[in-house]
Amino acid sequence: MTKTTKKKIGLYFGSFNPIHIGHLAIANYMLEFTDLDKIWFIISPHNPLKEKKSLLADYHRLEMVHLALHDDYDMRANDIEFRLPQPSYTIDTLTYLQEKYPDYELAIIMGGDSLGSLHKWRNYEAMIKQYQVYVYARPDANHDNITHPNIKVFYAPQMEISASFIRNAIKEGKKIRYFLPEKVWEYIQSMHFYEK
Repeated sequence: MTKTTKKKIGLYFGSFNPIHIGHLAIANYMLEFTDLDKIWFIISPHNPLKEKKSLLADYHRLEMVHLALHDDYDMRANDIEFRLPQPSYTIDTLTYLQEKYPDYELAIIMGGDSLGSLHKWRNYEAMIKQYQVYVYARPDANHDNITHPNIKVFYAPQMEISASFIRNAIKEGKKIRYFLPEKVWEYIQSMHFYEK
């Protein structure tokens, strides 16, 4: 009898306000250069460590992720945190998804800059004991002192693009269509998002 290995799903958490080519490049790298089989973009309704006032409505950010991933079988948008108690905590989302999808192995994808605040996450010690954390290195973060066996650092090519840069550029009237997937740019334009 042959042993079947579980599919490994990388959970890419974020507000995606908006999703941009930097997010997609990281997800693409993680799919092609690690052992992850699929990437789920977990759109967060509210990160407890961030202010909520700058967020677009949940369904608009979800729609932009859908538009960005429209024909990619290996990546998908996931709105599970919209239906969980808020503010959303990663450990609660992981517990829920692991119960719902027991045949999948789940891993967390995060930026190296988030490692510095990992100790502020709810039940972070239990989380990194139970789940692997795939970290994409950031130039402004120190990754040399990571010794936990479940935390793996990957040196993906760097793209210094942030959602706040995009929001500010749009507010200033800049045309930055190539920083975003085409359908996302068209959606933002048609809805006049981030203009004020």
